[in-house]
Amino acid sequence: MNERAKDFKAKTHLNEEISLINYQGQKIWLAFYRYASCPLCNLHIHDIIKRYDEVKNSGLIFLPVFQSLPSEVQKYAGKDEIPFQIICDPKEDIYKLYNVGKSYGGFVSLSVMAKGMKAMMSGHMPGKMEGEISRLPSEFLINENFEIVYRYDGKNIGDHPSLDTILEKAK
Repeated sequence: MNERAKDFKAKTHLNEEISLINYQGQKIWLAFYRYASCPLCNLHIHDIIKRYDEVKNSGLIFLPVFQSLPSEVQKYAGKDEIPFQIICDPKEDIYKLYNVGKSYGGFVSLSVMAKGMKAMMSGHMPGKMEGEISRLPSEFLINENFEIVYRYDGKNIGDHPSLDTILEKAK
């Protein structure tokens, strides 16, 4: 038996209320990012936006979570038109609920430096840091029965599973 997803209530980047339980019966991709101006996080979000039709066609509900206020998410991650809601968790309650990791060692890797350069060259510049600076990304796939069927914990601050991996695991 898989671990059950934990319900939560929060605000989106548009200041709308959201509750995870409202998506029970659907496949959910719950993805935890760092703060709204994190260049690595924004690079990943914008890569998903480019391929969002594939996410939608797979039946997944994509719910990214940032440890920032709605105003900061709108300023950075939400500055372009996005086809999904972004959950704002500035107190990091949902991060704690899902036991999302932290590591200062997560800054030290050649892949982080390479992704950081790529992000900045794509226009994703660092800004105001919010929340736990050492936060690592984590991603969860939740099935229609509200069970966690896949969990990925990033090994560094830019480590996310590929979209192809997420789509394959969601089948």
